[in-house]
Amino acid sequence: MPAEYATFGLTPAIRAGGLLSGGDHQVHRDFVDFVVDGRPLLFRLCDLDAVSPLASDIPPAIFTAQVRSLLLETEAPLPAGRYIVYGCPDCEDLACGAVTAAIERDGEDYIWRDFAWQTGEHADLERDGYHGLGPFRFRGADYRTALAALPAGGQGTRRRVLLIGARVALLAKLAAALRTIGVGADIAHDADGVPADELRGYGAVVFGRSAGPAEQDAVRAAFAAAGIDVPCVDGRAPIVPLLVARTEHALDRSPPEQRRLTALTTLASAASAETAGGAAGGADAEVEVTSSCRVHLTAYRVDRLARTHTREVFDGVLEPGRHRIPLDPRTVRGESYLVARTAGAVLTTAVRR
Repeated sequence: MPAEYATFGLTPAIRAGGLLSGGDHQVHRDFVDFVVDGRPLLFRLCDLDAVSPLASDIPPAIFTAQVRSLLLETEAPLPAGRYIVYGCPDCEDLACGAVTAAIERDGEDYIWRDFAWQTGEHADLERDGYHGLGPFRFRGADYRTALAALPAGGQGTRRRVLLIGARVALLAKLAAALRTIGVGADIAHDADGVPADELRGYGAVVFGRSAGPAEQDAVRAAFAAAGIDVPCVDGRAPIVPLLVARTEHALDRSPPEQRRLTALTTLASAASAETAGGAAGGADAEVEVTSSCRVHLTAYRVDRLARTHTREVFDGVLEPGRHRIPLDPRTVRGESYLVARTAGAVLTTAVRR
């Protein structure tokens, strides 16, 4: 008798790029994630930093080949009928490690089973298997409809950002940082006279310090006239990693109800400590996640000389729910901000005490 059916779907997802401490950076990737029983499959794998084979930045011919492979219209790429479900977001080399599964047909149904972490030609299910994950039986019609509905070139995510303001050092640094992580960036004073087709190529707008309310309203009106609902980012804070994180959040097209990192706020500390100067002002960070995952929390502070100070606040695995993390008052005094990051999402907030 057939096993109980699971539902199959697809959803937009990102591997959020960003500027990391120590000068490192993480490349932005857009991809289509698999949704099993209403929940992204990637969330069942805790802190895995990976993307599916259905990435939007691969050539259309390769994307189509990946779809055909999942439909079992071509030979399995790995022995024993195994397919890569999630791979390395930087090089997609099996040697870096990948989540694989055996995919097979049973009549009209498709079955995903024997999930494992694989780094070579063959998977050791006893040692590296994801025990307790699957098998999943999908109705063939629903499975084929979901995959067939994908456009030939991927999900068509707009991965370019328009920076509005004078061509000053901060916007130039932000543009360079975004390009480093794989996000295109253009700087302009306004959007007057820009063709609608060109505006549709932008996934977000960042307003610099010199863009006043009238200029911002004019840019929003230009995008609205082109039929585009574009997210806008406040780019006045003089901290490039923070602005990159805000831009990454704006580019996230995944449904809010299917995100892993859902909230980041700051609250007055329950036991307010005193700074070295004797001024009270303790604060806690509150982070909410929907599934077990690793969360990295970074604090940025601008001092009186406009210098940026960076402090790593927290790095650990959190279980689903809300979590309160104490902040050192010396870390978040003055103009301060927090960036919370998981493998697939990023949130920012100003510190309020």
